[in-house]
Amino acid sequence: MKDISSHANAEDFMRLIKPKRKNLLSLIFSRFFLFVLLMALQVFIVIMLVEYAKDHIGNYLLLERLFAFMMIVYLFSCPMDSSAKLTWMLIISIVPIVGAALLFFTQFNLGNRRVKKNITSQIIRTKHAIPQPEGVMDELHNEGDHTDDLVRYLCRSGCFPAYDDTKVTYFPSGEAKFEVMLRELAKAEKYIFMEYFIIEEGYMWGKILDVLTLKAKEGVKVRVMYDGMCEISTLTPDYFKRLSKVGIEAKPFSPIRPFLSSHYNYRDHRKILVIDGKVAFTGGVNLADEYINRIERFGHWKDVAIMVKGGAVRSFTLMFLQMWNAHKQDAVYDEYLAYTPEAAEDASGYVVPYCDCPLDDDKVGEAVYMDILNRAGTYVHIMTPYLILDGELETAIKYAAERGVDVKLILPGIPDKTVAYALAKSHYWNLLSSGVKIYEYTPGFVHAKVFVSDDIKAVVGTINLDYRSLYHHFECATYMFKTDCVEDIEKDFQQTLSQCREITKEIVKNENRFYILTGGLVRFLAPLM
Repeated sequence: MKDISSHANAEDFMRLIKPKRKNLLSLIFSRFFLFVLLMALQVFIVIMLVEYAKDHIGNYLLLERLFAFMMIVYLFSCPMDSSAKLTWMLIISIVPIVGAALLFFTQFNLGNRRVKKNITSQIIRTKHAIPQPEGVMDELHNEGDHTDDLVRYLCRSGCFPAYDDTKVTYFPSGEAKFEVMLRELAKAEKYIFMEYFIIEEGYMWGKILDVLTLKAKEGVKVRVMYDGMCEISTLTPDYFKRLSKVGIEAKPFSPIRPFLSSHYNYRDHRKILVIDGKVAFTGGVNLADEYINRIERFGHWKDVAIMVKGGAVRSFTLMFLQMWNAHKQDAVYDEYLAYTPEAAEDASGYVVPYCDCPLDDDKVGEAVYMDILNRAGTYVHIMTPYLILDGELETAIKYAAERGVDVKLILPGIPDKTVAYALAKSHYWNLLSSGVKIYEYTPGFVHAKVFVSDDIKAVVGTINLDYRSLYHHFECATYMFKTDCVEDIEKDFQQTLSQCREITKEIVKNENRFYILTGGLVRFLAPLM
């Protein structure tokens, strides 16, 4: 990691803890570590049988096969993605004890059962907390592009109205968002709500913390929530208490519990900032220095975000309060949702903020992406850091290209995760064969999550094209239809494209053997990645 700032040694920002070294705790709490432990258990059982119960090995193997068969029958009737079913069937058929135990761990997720129950309760309770603004659905219907159908679908799983009084500003970098974010925070008069997947002390968070502590002293209610994984990766377990001492209410979402929690399932991957119910931010940018290129980790960090002003801010307020109340009901919805923001000046088009919850059967994030792909007439341009696709989404991407739509994907040129990079490359050949155009961002790492289509539709949010985002995490995004900023998003895509290398079949044929072998070997485990 390299500090590329011109003031690397001049810390003129706030810190609450000493710089933290990365450790092995995240590995210990991962599925990989549990898988290794269970494999060791399976080996131990076999050794014990060979050593002390040779006469009963045949009976054990028979029972093991019978058990594996019963588990496979269970999987057939389980409401699970077909790709994931095949993965679990393969694992259980090879190592029944390991496979069944890991399946139980991931399906029941004992460490988060109370959180699951509370969040489900919050979502049901607030299903109609924000009424659909009058006339908007009729207007969308008259547009003839079936966006009204998509909104109806979204409202099945939550409270996601469409708004026609909202202005969206697009930021093509974390630096651009950060600059405006600080200005907007300084204007806060009543409350500041922040919900971020990653918070790490450094220049970016330190400057924000300076403003938050000042606002707290002025009487502004400041609430900060970060994912519980931060407690063992970037922060300390008592960090919320440290924030409390400077006047900031804070909560870790779903703190990690030894042997009960996995850092893969039910993580809060969202990035939301709400100020006074008037302004909201979302996108891919977390609160750490690499997101604004203050330090360099994987070359240049390409990220994006949006700022929302107008009625749609209410949806972000609701999303935050639902998660804040997941552990303890201490925020009153009516107190914050009663305020209706004024229509934004220069409002254009229609804006639909939404979130995706892993606790129901609706894969909202994937469904929105597939809707854009299936309805596209001219082009669909995509930026994503990861490409780990299930069969349905891969088919939708290929089908769009095969029927003549210009489908372009921009992925990182410098990866942050080697295995995920290899898995992405394992999709290249099939996609290229269908006419999809793939590009890699040569200056560094793309962390943006963007879909833009036909000069009229776009999505900016936190939802990656991988199993974690589409199936296992809490996510959020904003769907935009005929908003002015769609033009800005496409312009940024083209600017980013100019810094990419195009991937051809010839390049894929000559790919590094390590990536080819790794991608092929772990492809069947993709649903667990």
